[in-house]
Amino acid sequence: MLKVEEQQPVDFSSALVQKFDEIVSRYPVGKQKSALLPILHEVQAEQGWLSASAMNRVAAYLEIEEIEVFEVASFYSMYFLKPSGKYVLEVCRTGPCCLVGAEKIMDHIGKRLGVKENEVTPDGLFSWRGVECLAACGYGPVLQIGPEYTFYENLNEQKVDELIENLRNK
Repeated sequence: MLKVEEQQPVDFSSALVQKFDEIVSRYPVGKQKSALLPILHEVQAEQGWLSASAMNRVAAYLEIEEIEVFEVASFYSMYFLKPSGKYVLEVCRTGPCCLVGAEKIMDHIGKRLGVKENEVTPDGLFSWRGVECLAACGYGPVLQIGPEYTFYENLNEQKVDELIENLRNK
């Protein structure tokens, strides 16, 4: 079962609530639940991740059940249910990429960064994880780097090291 880290109750800024209002206005009256994904993106952009408190506040704002927000947030890999690094290296771990070395790339990233999957480096810069298909089966192994979701293909250890160094030097 997925574990959600908790934090103190969250108060959203008035600017963030105004964004929520604008997003909800795009949908028919009574269909505010349709705004859930873009609202979660806004919360994560402001806070860096989706705590249980933040998800519960979103549920209250949208007048839906708390579990509905958690179900959505835990389904999509672009939402983080615990703090992550400034840069999140996401390696495709499905069959085609594994056949051409994705597991080797994930092992290398873990060793290079000195953290296990879903952990954050001590400097707060990096975390990494395996994700489901990134839709580039012919170009594996592939990874994307969030939060901008830049995409890299045909990876090897040297290319990964260069990416990590480029991010460190930003």
